Amino acid sequence: MAATASGAVAQSGTKSPYSQFGVGVLSDQSQSMSRGMNGVGLALRSGSQVNTLNPASYSSVDSLTMLFDMGLSGQITNFKEGAVRRNVSQANFEYVVGSFRAWKNVGVAFGVLPYSNVGYEYETTTKDSKTGTLVESYSGSGGLHQVFLGVGVRLAKPLSLGVNASYFWGSIDRTVTPTSTAASNTLTKSYSTTISSYKLDLGAQWEQRIGRKDKLTLGAVVGLGHNLKNDAAMTVISRNSVSSLNDTTRFSVADAYSLPLSLGIGASYCRAGKLTVAGDFTLTKWGDKQFPAYVNNSYVLQDGILKDRTKVSLGVDYLPHPDPMGGKFLEHVHYRFGVGYATPYYNINGQNGPKEVSVSAGFGIPIANMHNNRSVLNISGQWVHNAADGFVTENMFRINIGITFNERWFMKWTVD
Repeated sequence: MAATASGAVAQSGTKSPYSQFGVGVLSDQSQSMSRGMNGVGLALRSGSQVNTLNPASYSSVDSLTMLFDMGLSGQITNFKEGAVRRNVSQANFEYVVGSFRAWKNVGVAFGVLPYSNVGYEYETTTKDSKTGTLVESYSGSGGLHQVFLGVGVRLAKPLSLGVNASYFWGSIDRTVTPTSTAASNTLTKSYSTTISSYKLDLGAQWEQRIGRKDKLTLGAVVGLGHNLKNDAAMTVISRNSVSSLNDTTRFSVADAYSLPLSLGIGASYCRAGKLTVAGDFTLTKWGDKQFPAYVNNSYVLQDGILKDRTKVSLGVDYLPHPDPMGGKFLEHVHYRFGVGYATPYYNINGQNGPKEVSVSAGFGIPIANMHNNRSVLNISGQWVHNAADGFVTENMFRINIGITFNERWFMKWTVD
């Protein structure tokens, strides 16, 4: 992947050349509150925020509340390879989710979330005294998405369980087009797949009071892996510039893509409603899955392309004045900070893909009017650094904006 930074353009949620590997760049599936804490959330419980990272948290919503949360982002990414640098920018509408209490101790959530994004366009140039100049153009687009319905149930005072059931769909298209000044024969390769399946995620939370004001929460999630039962298609077009003849060969691989088993654990500690400190660890078993590849003039499933991915996230939320009555405006603002580290889930030509280091900070600003003082505008900034030896280095700065509408739809009003 040499000289990949030139002209990265895409109509998707990413412009990264690394999105050509695996199923693309994996999306941050957290919501606006967690974004300022760098995506931490497996052990967060709040009746005023939707937390899809752990469906057990839905049981915390109160009986009067209807929650809506929607988010968008804008980002600038700097790509660096050797002395070559390129900047690209983009904006995306990322998610919309909602939650309400269905029965006592039972909360329901729903919405649309991204899973992965593919979007890139770049060229590589190879010069040789015998074969001339070979230019290969790489492009790709698409991604995977999920629309979900989740339920969280409090079985006992400290224990809650939950499940997210998702319709999982998307398409991924990739193309490699060569142009040579000397060779008469070139091979254009096109890859495509369409996915339509399901996804299941299970969650649990244990909330333990410590004294009168503090609480410790432990969280765990399991994402059930399974074969997506879809085919991967490939087309190879051999072009002869002398005879102007084209020869097309088509390949298909059955049961080409699978969702991996994922495991996550987290813990959070809340001090008097003011300070929340949380941490997550997740392991995704991509290394157990084969992936289609073009090898020895055949398109087949291969081992060793994907690898297990680990991610560690730590986050802090500070609210100076938890009581909504009294205090100055700035004392009702949430101040957030987070850091994270993740390993790659794929190899590039037998080498490790890019490791990810990230830092975030943000605010939760209350939206107050004569009818509502519970809705929140969440704004956060995040810096993400992706780097692998011998490949492109990415430095991305992202602004996340999310609005959580907290409405008391189910309150019984009285008229004097």
